[in-house]
Amino acid sequence: MAYLLPILLTACATQGPLQPGQRPVDVRAEIARRIPAVTDRAGWAADIQSAFAAQRIEPNSENICAVLAVTEQESGYRADPVVAGLPKIARGEIDRRAASKHIPKFLVDAALNFKSSDGRSYAQRLQAARTERQLSEIYEDMIGRVPLGKRLFADMNPVQTAGPMQVSIAFAESHAADYPYPIDGSIRDEAFTRRGGLYFGIAHLLGYRTPYTRKLHRFADYNAGWYASRNAAFQNAVSLASGIPLALDGDLLRPGARMDSPGKTESAVRALSRQLGLDERAIRNALERGDRLDFDDTDLYARVFALAEAHERKPLPRAMIPGIKLESPKITRELTTAWFATRVDERYQRCMRR
Repeated sequence: MAYLLPILLTACATQGPLQPGQRPVDVRAEIARRIPAVTDRAGWAADIQSAFAAQRIEPNSENICAVLAVTEQESGYRADPVVAGLPKIARGEIDRRAASKHIPKFLVDAALNFKSSDGRSYAQRLQAARTERQLSEIYEDMIGRVPLGKRLFADMNPVQTAGPMQVSIAFAESHAADYPYPIDGSIRDEAFTRRGGLYFGIAHLLGYRTPYTRKLHRFADYNAGWYASRNAAFQNAVSLASGIPLALDGDLLRPGARMDSPGKTESAVRALSRQLGLDERAIRNALERGDRLDFDDTDLYARVFALAEAHERKPLPRAMIPGIKLESPKITRELTTAWFATRVDERYQRCMRR
């Protein structure tokens, strides 16, 4: 399989959107030319080209630079990047979860003093952990071996991003059906590798169609979720048309919201129902398409923008960076989706000039 895989991936590439004369070796050379001076530049280029070929993503300059910009921002071209102060962050997360479940600290200390599968105690392994992969392996070991581990983590490893593009592990697990490499372990394990992290990161960044004219909004979506920028612009139009202030976060429906308990965005849209000529069921049906491109084709989308633009007497943007504050135990200062998207876009522009 190891010998056949490059051949199979090359075959996929010949069926994809490569331009005449754009052989896989030429694509790899172009990717490598745009990568800064890093260790194993050729290896990085090969894994990116293989992911493009397997997913039939056009390897043009814009897509290449988008991937390189996110990779540089998220990891500095490290497959399993070091996280500063990780032992303290990890212990803080364990203590937080223990407190939320009313587990006394002395029981947590006792659990961490258990001998783990590699002979060291969990406390010793936590103190030595430097990367998210190491931390994830500790949590998985605790969940499987220590009774308190299951109670603390409820079969859910708190490490939720992985690899050189810091892709969501949940996303990787839900998009693993066509993963082209042999798997030795789990998709979680693969996401921590260079090839797996790039494959799933590229799928998250470029594996869906958008209405955007700027990569900036795709970068915002990478951080906030597919179509978050499109949805934030829709929320802005709803707010202008209704006069109801809304958080422009890209979330059109409150998770689990029943028809009799709508979220803020849905409530604001319902306030316009008479002007829109749509009842509550039609509004809900349209908003449920907020994670799809064809939300743009709904009557709700068209009528809300028509109403808002008539009110404002000017065209309104169809994409806006969501106003989201980034939350993570790893983040030690106030950061936002706008900060992330802007930083990535700056790297993207530099790459395009190279």
